[in-house]
Amino acid sequence: MENGAAQPVIVAIDGPSGTGKSSTSKAVAAQLDLSYLDTGAQYRAITWWMVTNGIDTDDPSAIAAVAGKADIVSGTDPANPTITVDSTDVAAAIRTQEVTSKVSAVSAVPDVRARITELQRSIAAGAEKGIVVEGRDIGTTVLPDADLKVFLTASAEARAARRSGELKGADVNATREALIKRDAADSSRKTSPLAKADDAVEVDTTELTLAQVIECVVTLVEEKRDAK
Repeated sequence: MENGAAQPVIVAIDGPSGTGKSSTSKAVAAQLDLSYLDTGAQYRAITWWMVTNGIDTDDPSAIAAVAGKADIVSGTDPANPTITVDSTDVAAAIRTQEVTSKVSAVSAVPDVRARITELQRSIAAGAEKGIVVEGRDIGTTVLPDADLKVFLTASAEARAARRSGELKGADVNATREALIKRDAADSSRKTSPLAKADDAVEVDTTELTLAQVIECVVTLVEEKRDAK
């Protein structure tokens, strides 16, 4: 880069659960002084709102009817990402098993995806220095013009081991089955399925440490930023 500040850079990081997406995205954003957005938390937040308000999450039309009601605000500081719904801090509440078990069904409703996608695009557009956005359909649907698209993968076994490490005392086999089931639901939904963008760089994290994954992605971002 010639004279002055680096160009803002928009980075999309997609992939299934347990690939190290959140840890990598937060660390890359912090290291490069970028904003950070966890889009999965937004889908969890709207799911939490549905559950809390007694909406039948098995009824897509009931979900669609209230898709615009929750006021979801995401803080984009990678050191302290926050999320509120109607001014209530839901960072812990959205990680419960109840929300986790219902988020795929709620996320599959087109009205919900349209609402959340619009929110995500406005946050990305407002990030002055650039942003790392992590999710499942960022490179393909939300930010198809992102400067860099990364798709993280890992074997089901590695992902289950990591996930059950996060979920203290969880059964690795049960976790693996749940991950595979969720991948299938997210990959087969009609609206914005989990998919790798044609121009995404795939990084298989199975054999890599978190530090190696972060280093790899930081290098990719720096190359893109320097080329702008």
